[in-house]
Amino acid sequence: MKHLTVRNLPPDVANALEREKRRRGESLNQTVIGLLSKGLGVGAPRSNGLASLSGKWSEEDLEEFERAVASFAEIDDELWR
Repeated sequence: MKHLTVRNLPPDVANALEREKRRRGESLNQTVIGLLSKGLGVGAPRSNGLASLSGKWSEEDLEEFERAVASFAEIDDELWR
């Protein structure tokens, strides 16, 4: 296994790591390995977190959305003179 030393860690990053470590109830080492693995897509596919939202609209939801944004497609001739 390799060892890694990180120099000049910004204080806000160090604080965020400390908070995440406490939230997870893990060591700092375990937390950093977990975050690096997730961020690099190692062990599991990388995700932007939007998958849980995809495909959730019903036909009614889609129709309501399309009605709500229909006016965005209209061109106001007065604004383009």
